[in-house]
Amino acid sequence: MVILLWILNGVLAIVFAKTGSFKLSRSRDDLRAAGMGWVDSFPRGSEKVIGFAEIFGAIGLVAPLLTGIARVLAPISALALMFLLLGAIGTHLRRKERATFPLVLAVFCLLSAVLGFVVIRD
Repeated sequence: MVILLWILNGVLAIVFAKTGSFKLSRSRDDLRAAGMGWVDSFPRGSEKVIGFAEIFGAIGLVAPLLTGIARVLAPISALALMFLLLGAIGTHLRRKERATFPLVLAVFCLLSAVLGFVVIRD
């Protein structure tokens, strides 16, 4: 189970690090042009806050397991990212857009959290 957790958290960390850094490194206009029309539904700067949250979540998925310090933070990070994704799903549905990708990521985050809590208990 530990190997599955590492694979899952590694893949999730890569995805969230990439999406978070994309949101941090681009302007609102660039994000809108890249298909992220949701930026118009939020106040200015929200995309940067979401980007930071995704990057910190990505770090939280792997750093506690890597260091062995406060390992409980890994599944907590997975849950926090899942709740972030639930907000994304709601935003996409409200805008009448498909929410398949955030839904799949949310399920993987939930799986990571459950596995993480099981692994740290052992």
